[in-house]
Amino acid sequence: MIKLASAALAAAALLAPVGALGKEKVNLVLNWVPTADHAPYYYAKAQGWYDEANIDLTIETGKGSGVSAQRVGAGTSEIGISDLATSLLARGKGAKLVAVMAVYANSPQGFYWLKSSGIGGPKDFPGKKIGNPPGDASRIMWPAFAKQVGIDPGSVSFVNVSPQAKVPSLKSRAIDITSDFYNEHDLKVREFGDDLSFLAWRDIGINPYGNSIIVNADYLEKKRDVVKAFTQVSQKAFAACVQDVAPCLKALMASVSGLDEANQRDQWNRIKELMRDPTTTSTALGAFDDQRVKNDFEMVKTYFGLEQPFEASAAFTNEFLDTSIKMTAK
Repeated sequence: MIKLASAALAAAALLAPVGALGKEKVNLVLNWVPTADHAPYYYAKAQGWYDEANIDLTIETGKGSGVSAQRVGAGTSEIGISDLATSLLARGKGAKLVAVMAVYANSPQGFYWLKSSGIGGPKDFPGKKIGNPPGDASRIMWPAFAKQVGIDPGSVSFVNVSPQAKVPSLKSRAIDITSDFYNEHDLKVREFGDDLSFLAWRDIGINPYGNSIIVNADYLEKKRDVVKAFTQVSQKAFAACVQDVAPCLKALMASVSGLDEANQRDQWNRIKELMRDPTTTSTALGAFDDQRVKNDFEMVKTYFGLEQPFEASAAFTNEFLDTSIKMTAK
């Protein structure tokens, strides 16, 4: 009887679809709650592209770039999304991670406040309350911003505010300033109108790479084929969403509740601006520029120091990208 059962199991295994037996389980931890900038991953998953690449993908909601960098660096998630500067800072503290694709070629970071609050610009930030989550990349990188605009990094107080509570908290004056990604810009314009003030970090000379796909370094060495497959499927998905975002948003909203489609479409239009630079339009969608990464590395090293020194070149690679896929020029 045991022999018959074993034979039946063996026969079933032979009849199983190729790939079903050997799919690699991969966890992708996002930087935040899923929104338009994460739509390509949901779209690729819905289309079966990760499955076809032999990847059994789980997408996990994140709690900030700092947290996702720690998770990936510690190996509790194989792959994640994190602001590059935050990832470099984490690597300097011992996190084992490597960036393999630049999602935002331009920094999405910005500060929002109301003109009626009397704030005219960063020089008026001292003594004010900035509301954002503890793991927010802009809070982590705040010392660099403060030094760039010439104010004491310790002159403001931070208030813990969830991503969903940023606009209500600003409206109720519970906070004076909030940080947010540029892709949420239109929502705030509709909410506050002419009373809204905004300052993009890139406009004052701080333009580190934003969201990037990061991989645990040990996992990368052991599973290079999986990393390549994941990177190229994701790259393909972003390119498809640039061409037509409608099916991508449909896939996102089928998996994530509480999203407004019009708002997500507005976000995606801003995201395309952030994805576009001379490198992503000429080398490959998602490609890093060596000198820009070195500049980001020097910024982190200058303002924060590195507990465990490393070379900038060790923190990223373009080798897994498909160079035939490029970001559109417009």
